[in-house]
Amino acid sequence: MTRPAGLSVQSSLLIAVIGFLTLVDLFATQAILPSLAEHYGVSPSQIGLAANASTLGMAISGLLVGVISGAVERKRAITISLALLAVPTALLSFAPDLTIFALLRVTQGLFMAAAFTLTLAHLAERCAARTAGALAAYVTGVVASNLVGRLTAAYVASLVGAEQSFLFFALLNLCGAGLVAVALDRNAPQPMARKGSFWTGWAEQLSDGPLRRTFAIGFLILFGFIGVFTYVGFVLMRPPHALSMTALGLVFLVFLPSMFTTPLAGTMTGRVGPGIAASSSLALALLGLALLLVPNLLSIITGLALVGVGTFFAQAVATGHVGRIARGDKVAASGLYLSSYYCGGLAGAAAIGFLFDGFGWTAAIGGVFVALGLAAILALSLRPRKFDE
Repeated sequence: MTRPAGLSVQSSLLIAVIGFLTLVDLFATQAILPSLAEHYGVSPSQIGLAANASTLGMAISGLLVGVISGAVERKRAITISLALLAVPTALLSFAPDLTIFALLRVTQGLFMAAAFTLTLAHLAERCAARTAGALAAYVTGVVASNLVGRLTAAYVASLVGAEQSFLFFALLNLCGAGLVAVALDRNAPQPMARKGSFWTGWAEQLSDGPLRRTFAIGFLILFGFIGVFTYVGFVLMRPPHALSMTALGLVFLVFLPSMFTTPLAGTMTGRVGPGIAASSSLALALLGLALLLVPNLLSIITGLALVGVGTFFAQAVATGHVGRIARGDKVAASGLYLSSYYCGGLAGAAAIGFLFDGFGWTAAIGGVFVALGLAAILALSLRPRKFDE
């Protein structure tokens, strides 16, 4: 992984697989939420909030890991994070009630975000001039985790039950730890010189208006994404669609187009600018939301595909934009963005779940439309920064 030219196919595949195994637990649970709701005897909004409690752990971990990331050896820390992730994942199979389930999901989020943040830092340090290609490969693996994770969860749950399917994902966590231990290069810790307290970097970044808008965009993107994909399964498993668990898993093939479009975000941003790239992709997601209200399975599948393409693309643009415009402590800026992003996921699960339980699917989609519409408006203000101003 140290050749001066572009990334080899083998290196790109390796990075993508690591990305997949890092975040496969995050959204796979969404494919089995109806079964889990029945198992625990709770409403869609209750199981939706509990399942997405992992985003709270990720928001906390993203900030904390940013503080200590320079002082730890990346390969060892990533390996340990993924190995420890297997523990709460396996325990989910035996969670006696929804409260324990939610706490285990928070714990999962802590370890997932640690591995995720440290891997991004590792790629930026080890891949040098090929950072863009390495990050594109990693993001592709993360997108694949949304697709394959849901498909696998639905299939495994149909064989052994929704609760026991978590043991399979614990095994995947251990595979990820083993792959990192064998395949990644080591790096020396690189402590950062910090002025003032550890939160000084956060305060500096939060005082930056363009960065605050980007953080808000990230919050709104995952708010909308979680709001749609957490509760659409309940709609599709009810009449008139009445899909089986396996059929519902196949619906999540809608993420396949995103695997090809998301890596293009960097190129498109360079051509048209971050504002046009992000707002246009979010406009596509808004079109997809409208299709979700048509009581036709093909229309809903098409709508889900457009929402996936639009939100993943906008997220890639926003993530890259933070790194390009942040002054000073870029690790703090990235940590704040990820924290805002994942807080949006938890807020989306709660708010859209409330609308879904109380007022139905149309109201839920209306709430998501407002969030993504606001994100599209804010995205219009994104522009490159000249650091010599």
